[in-house]
Amino acid sequence: MIRSHWSIENSLHWVLDVTFNEDASRIRQGNAAQNLGLLRHLSISLLKQEPSKLSLKMKRYTADMDNDFLLQILSAGLAEI
Repeated sequence: MIRSHWSIENSLHWVLDVTFNEDASRIRQGNAAQNLGLLRHLSISLLKQEPSKLSLKMKRYTADMDNDFLLQILSAGLAEI
């Protein structure tokens, strides 16, 4: 049971904290935290589908700096739908 808990912690929560610094988020009012969490999960899913060898944090940074890379990530996600 403990290993199961930590596998979830390591596979999702740790990734969210490293990629989006989620633990430092101060969003607490209304449904804002849940809504932003949903967007973060969606973003992680799209970043994982992108085939380059970059880390998720670097993929996020590259998408922020390069609109073509961002469009590549979004179009790959839309192709899966």
